[in-house]
Formats: sequence, C-alpha cells, structure tokens
Amino acid sequence: MKIREWSKISREEKDFVLRRAELDITEYIGVAGEVSQDVRKNGDSAIIKYTEKFDGVRLSPQNLKVTKEEIEQGYLRLDGKIREAIEYAAKNIRNFHQKQLPDEMWFTEVDKGLMVGEKTTPIVDVCLYVPRGKGSFPSVLLMLGIPAVVAGVPKIRVTTPPNEEGNIDDAILAAAKIIGITEIYKVGGIQAVAAAAFGTETVPKSHKIIGPGNAYVTAAKRVLSSYIDVGLPAGPSEAIILCDEYADPHKVALDWMIEAEHGPDSASLLVTHCRELVDKVIAIVNEQYGKLSEKRREFIKTNFNTYGGVILTESLKESIDFVNEYAPEHMEVMTRQPFDILPMIKNAGEILLGDYTPVTLCNYLLGPNAILPTGGFAKTFSSVSVFDFLKRSSIGYASKEGFEAVRGFADIFATSEGFDSHALAVRERK
Repeated sequence: MKIREWSKISREEKDFVLRRAELDITEYIGVAGEVSQDVRKNGDSAIIKYTEKFDGVRLSPQNLKVTKEEIEQGYLRLDGKIREAIEYAAKNIRNFHQKQLPDEMWFTEVDKGLMVGEKTTPIVDVCLYVPRGKGSFPSVLLMLGIPAVVAGVPKIRVTTPPNEEGNIDDAILAAAKIIGITEIYKVGGIQAVAAAAFGTETVPKSHKIIGPGNAYVTAAKRVLSSYIDVGLPAGPSEAIILCDEYADPHKVALDWMIEAEHGPDSASLLVTHCRELVDKVIAIVNEQYGKLSEKRREFIKTNFNTYGGVILTESLKESIDFVNEYAPEHMEVMTRQPFDILPMIKNAGEILLGDYTPVTLCNYLLGPNAILPTGGFAKTFSSVSVFDFLKRSSIGYASKEGFEAVRGFADIFATSEGFDSHALAVRERK
C-alpha cells in the first residue's frame, strides 16, 4: 500500500501522481493512428480484423449491426430484477437531465432597435461509446443515451464491443430498449472511434462520439479529434476520498476501493492529514479483500501501489489544495462538516458529500451524470449533460432606427482594425 507524504516526496513523484494513467496513454498513439487509417481505407474489413485481434471475436459484415429482434430478445432474457433496477435508474437520470434543458430560444433588447438572442438545437447525430473490457456497463449507456434523448438528437448510435459469443450483453440491449435507442453496432476500441469518424459500409459517420474508454480509446480520440468531435476526456477511472480525523474508517475503506477495482490503470486516492485514520483504513481494507473476486482484488492492490494509494498531508487545507490541483473525476468529502468544505472544492467532476453518498450511487442511479472528465481535465470540462448534445446559434436583429444609432461606432471599429469592406457596409448603407 503506497503512502506518499505530499510535502516530502520529489517533484518527479508528484508529477507521476498528478498525471496518473495519462503516462500510459501516450504509448498507444502510434497504434491508434495505424488502426484508424486502416479503418478509413478498408472499412468493415478492418473493423472485423481488429475485432478478432483485440476482442478475440470473428464477426461478418452482416452481423456488425444489432437487429431490433436482438434488442427485444435481450430485454426479455434479462433478469427481471436487473431490468427493474435499470428502469429505476433511468427515471432518476431522466428527471435530472430534463432539469438541465435550456429555453429553445430567447431574445433581449440591448438597446433601442437592437435585439439579440440564442436559438438552441440538438446536434444532428451522435455516436455513444459504451466500453465493455472489464464487464458489461448498462449504466454507461443510461448516462449517455438519456441526455441525448432528452436533448432531442435525431440519430443516436451506439458502438460497444461484442462479448465472447459475438453478441451484445443483454443488460446493454435492455438499457437501449428502455431508453429508446435502436441503432447499435458490435464494435469497440480504436476501430469504433475510427468507424464513427470516417464511416464504413455498415457503421455511419457521426459528427460526435462521446463516452469513456480505456487507453486505446482515449488515444484514438486524440488522434481523430480533427475528424470528429470527441467530447470530454473520459479515460481510466479515478477518485479521491477526502477525509479528516472525524471520518468513519470503515466507510472510508469501503469507498476507497470503489474506483480502484475498475482496473490497474485507475487511480483511487485516500487524501487526509490524519495518519491514525490511514492505519485504521488500511487494516479494514486488508480484511475486505477476502470478500472480493481475485480479479477485483488484484486490480485494487495494483492500483493502491501505483497511481492510487494514500496522500498524507499536513493539514485539511493542504488536502483541499491537493484535490484542486489533482482535479479528480469522482470525489467524496467525508469530513465532519462536508457542506463547509464544498465551496473550497474548485476542480472535480463530481462532489459527493457525507457518509452515505458513495460513488456507487452516482455511478448508477442517483441522477447526476457519471460520465466525467478524467486526467485533470475537470479543471476545464464538466460532466456529460444535455449540453453535450445541444448547440447554440446566436441571433441578432437591428431595425433601421437601431442601425442608424450605432453605424458610426461600427464604422470606427472596422476602420481602426483595417477592414475596408466592413466599414463600407455600414458607412454607405442607404
């Protein structure tokens, strides 16, 4: 279990912690470029080749697209209790995102005869990327698909890797039916991003692709960002559990393990100034290992000794400063007065307060979106929302009287900036 005393470790070690798995992603840029160009040139045949190479599944062009019958059968096959949980989560997520919808249009008069406003419209199409590598994630489809539907996107497509049998998991199919999505393609990884960017014989070209993925997917988005809008940076999972001396060690231990079990490239950090708490939490974590599968246990152990672990600070203030520098995807505030801490947190994808709001709730069903910026991009990016699927057009109108009142100012601007035609358009307008 790696314990780093933040004020004492080297700048190099600090940079390693702050960059987390971003260190690994740069290694995949070359592969992402090679695969993407192959897909651009060879379309479906390249998708099939790389799906077999990376996913171990041989598909044909005829079964790359999921049929409506497959969606219906997957929905019916899924255990009723899981369906009920998906439907409950969908309700909360839909309610949250409907609150985000802006007015379709607004106007205001900035001066007599001068009207300005905005018109909001959904983007014409979007590709939702749903990962599968370490499991089936219907929650990701809910978090992507529901705001897209609420925003009114006319064409919503899903790309997701097939399972070992060459099919899409029933939970994904059920979530798609519950949301109302019917266009799904059995493709993941670099080849999915490239297919969305360039289009193939089967997979249509999209204007935007959005959704979390592994290092390969993140690298592909960087390579293809000049061909397609790749949305917010959503790479390997990361979380901070911020604690003071009043935190409950048992709850802290449970929540610290949540994001760590996503994989060896994830980063889950316990940030506190209380060494006594750290010792108690570590002891509880060691006790909990026996309740986990071997795979998840090994993921957590790897995580806690690489990108994750403990950041031991000298004060609560230093802990908060670290949080703002790190800008985590998820963060929990488990302090005596979490609402007092809230105004001090400037950079985080989501902020969860108190002893009874584990990341688990927001990952699945509380309502706020769990697709969040990673790699420190929470400093400038927000969580996925309806705004990721909307665009705004500015509107302006000047009456004859309004134009006459401001034409002189416009002429001054145009002339001073050296734009002759700009100036003529207002100076010589009859």
